[in-house]
Amino acid sequence: MHHIGNACTSGAEQSRQVWDGSGIHFLPKPRLQGGKDYTSQKALRGGGGVRDAMAESLPLEMLTYILSFLPLSDQKEASLVSRAWYCAAQNALRETNVRYNIPVSSASLPAIKNLGLRGISCISLTDLDGSPTSHQVLQSVAHHMGPHLQSLCLGGGSPTEASFVALILGCPVLRILDLSGCNSLFTSGKLLSQPEMAQSVRRALSGLRELNLAGLRDLADLSFNQLSSCTPSLERLSLAYCHLTFELGPARGSIGPQDSSTSQFSFRNLLRFVKERAGRLHALDLSGTGLPPEALHALGQVTGLQLQELSLHSCRELSTEAVATLCRQQPGLTSLDLSGCSELTDGALLAVSRGLRHLRCLSLGKLRRLTDAGCAALGGLQELQSLNMAECCLVSGKELAQALGSVHRAPPHLVSLSLAFCSSLKDASVLSVIPALGPSLRVLDLSSCVTLTNRTVQAICTYLTHLSVLRLAWCKELRDWGLLGLREPREEPAQKPQPHPELEHQLPDLKHLSPEPQGPSLLMLRALRELDLTACSKLTDASLAKVLQFPQLRQLSLSLLPALTDMGLVAVARGCPSLEHLALSHCTCLSDEGWAQAANSWPRLQHLNLSSCSRLTEQTLDTIGQACKQLRVLDIAMCSGINMAAVRRFQAQLPQVTCIQSRFVGGADLTLTL
Repeated sequence: MHHIGNACTSGAEQSRQVWDGSGIHFLPKPRLQGGKDYTSQKALRGGGGVRDAMAESLPLEMLTYILSFLPLSDQKEASLVSRAWYCAAQNALRETNVRYNIPVSSASLPAIKNLGLRGISCISLTDLDGSPTSHQVLQSVAHHMGPHLQSLCLGGGSPTEASFVALILGCPVLRILDLSGCNSLFTSGKLLSQPEMAQSVRRALSGLRELNLAGLRDLADLSFNQLSSCTPSLERLSLAYCHLTFELGPARGSIGPQDSSTSQFSFRNLLRFVKERAGRLHALDLSGTGLPPEALHALGQVTGLQLQELSLHSCRELSTEAVATLCRQQPGLTSLDLSGCSELTDGALLAVSRGLRHLRCLSLGKLRRLTDAGCAALGGLQELQSLNMAECCLVSGKELAQALGSVHRAPPHLVSLSLAFCSSLKDASVLSVIPALGPSLRVLDLSSCVTLTNRTVQAICTYLTHLSVLRLAWCKELRDWGLLGLREPREEPAQKPQPHPELEHQLPDLKHLSPEPQGPSLLMLRALRELDLTACSKLTDASLAKVLQFPQLRQLSLSLLPALTDMGLVAVARGCPSLEHLALSHCTCLSDEGWAQAANSWPRLQHLNLSSCSRLTEQTLDTIGQACKQLRVLDIAMCSGINMAAVRRFQAQLPQVTCIQSRFVGGADLTLTL
């Protein structure tokens, strides 16, 4: 679900999630042996032979500052070096963009106390319900963490009204509150109906800046007014996918709490709220509310309202004229999401370009009527940083290349570009776009652009060497020689690759590939953190084993690659040891022998998808259980060689695994099961 706080973030999480064995945080205590351990010696030797004593001699503040620059998983590894590094890593994780996920159970109580002592300020409570255990956990959070808690997420939970109020009263410095999907709080319509209680909650929430009420089916005017009246400093509000009712006729007077409906949430009431808060409200998410053009016009013309971020995702009734009027009314917008507004045409993009000169984030996904002519207007958005045009099936990229490379345009500042599912995109236009993107680009999504070939890949490797995220899923024309940077071979291998009977350390036969270089290989993208090659079915071990050598890669998808064998798996494991998310579904050539050698290279693995890998057996489960101690999510659905008894043993071996997808394991007959 789209969140207004993430409107300007694309390809990177705005808040990072932290876990340990109980789901709280992941930094284990240092494994010390006589004051040192193997990890400590290995890490420090890797730093140039520096002695352990030198690391210990650095002030804690300096170590904390140094570790704050590392990715989350690297901070975890650093915490194992020594006790001093452990303390420094704990301090580094106090930054506000780290969210701790706390499962609601009695086992979490000691960890909550520990997090409170460390001054953690951003948490998310999962599995929250109305049970006594949940009430006890909320009490503990309020007591130990409440005084310094700034961001609280209860999304999807079912707390009681009494326990929710008690928690809020213990959190006097909250800045962000997420109640998305918490329908239990709004079902009765009596939340904060007592004046004394509402006054106390208002004092506690006096500094709240952001409120997320997305997906509340029972939100009504009265309950919204009661809650919003307790948030006088609110700047950002999400009502995405709430049920709004619209009265298109003239309103009879203003709506106050005394005459509001208790059973429905009306746009008339929302408009009253916006008028009252116009001077402070900067971000609004009305995605999926069915907002009609008349309502958008009324919202945009509110006196004093100066929106910076507006999300209208899937408001399908909006017209091009309504968007043009909005751009005139709210010229200060820096982020606008119009994805899924299917009635919009090229004129909407032209109006955005003319009216929103300071726009930085623009999402136009699923605009089926948008064409190349509209893309020409993008040249006027000189401050644009994030552009999403996914599923714009009529966009071929010709005008986009000219707009981004216009001589009248400022130097490109694009950080993120998504052209996924643009079925009209061809090599020729993409080859024109890529040089115009500039070195600032970090995220590029070309998933399901099925006609793109190796020429596009080699252009990416030539011009976009600073990419951190590259998605090429379902680009079925990609071949080994393109990833390797070689000239196109004169003939292709006749036989389909078969699983290698014995693992070897050398690469598969490359004689069918020309040794003459055509361009740089995928190895040029040294900054990659995420790579998606799902269903690039013509790729084989010949390229994957050679180019997938990214020590810092965190997320990799090689699903639906029928030619990936054990030998390729082992080579990828050695080349990408920092993987946390790995997808290998429907890789039918992988076997237990490959995992026996690969698993030990992935100690950081947290999410693993092996669904429909038919040759795997319970031996692979045992191997993974011994090597991947940080695993949280495992998908082994439709693995015919694995039975439920093996799954239960695996769960006992790794109780911290929170989700195991095991549908139809053991060769279940799908026709009978379904």
